[in-house]
Amino acid sequence: MRTEWVSAVRALGGDGDVAADLAARYAEPHRRYHDTAHVLAVLRDSAALAAELRLPPEERAVLTLAAAAHDVVYDGRPGEDERRSAEWAVSWLRRAGVSAGHVSRVEELVLATLTHAAPDGDLTAQALLDADLAILGAGEATYDRYRTAVRAEYAPISTELWRAGRSAVLADLLAREPLYATAAARARWEAAAKVNLARELAWLRTP
Repeated sequence: MRTEWVSAVRALGGDGDVAADLAARYAEPHRRYHDTAHVLAVLRDSAALAAELRLPPEERAVLTLAAAAHDVVYDGRPGEDERRSAEWAVSWLRRAGVSAGHVSRVEELVLATLTHAAPDGDLTAQALLDADLAILGAGEATYDRYRTAVRAEYAPISTELWRAGRSAVLADLLAREPLYATAAARARWEAAAKVNLARELAWLRTP
C-alpha cells in the first residue's frame, strides 16, 4: 500500500508518505472486512481494470490514491465514513503538494463510493466502484466469509434491523442491470455476483 501511494503522489508532482497512518487505520481492531486485505484487493483490481480501460497515467494515479483512501475512515456510519475518508485524502494530498485539480479529483472519486453510481463516461470512477464490489463475484466460500465479516462490523445492530437493512442493499444491487459498469468487470464477476447476492437475500428473508 505504501509503494502504491508514494508512487501515485509522485506521479502527480507531490511528495509525501502516509504509510504509517494508512496502515494503522486499516488495522483498527473493529474492522472485520474493511481492513488491509480489502484495500489491497481494491488497489489490485482497480489497477487491473485501469489497464484494461487504458486509462491515462494521471487518471491511474488518482485512481490509486482514491482506492487507498476510500475506506480509510470506517466506523460503520454510511455516508459519514465516506465523507471523512475524502476529507482525510484531501488533507494529506494538500500537504504533499499535489495540485488542487488532482486533489479534487481524488475527493470526487472517494465520494462516488457513497452511492456506488459512477457519472456517465467516468471510466476512472467505474473502475474504482467495480473493484470495490469485486468481492460480490468471489467464490461461494470467500463470499460467505465476507458476509460474516460485514455482519460482525455491525454487531451492535439487532438481527431484525440487520436483516431489513442488508436485504434492502442486496435487493438494490440485484436490480442493477448490469451490476458492474465496465465490460471487464462484468466478464470477471457479474454471473457469480448475481448468484451470491440472490443466495444471501434468500437466506436473509427466511424466517
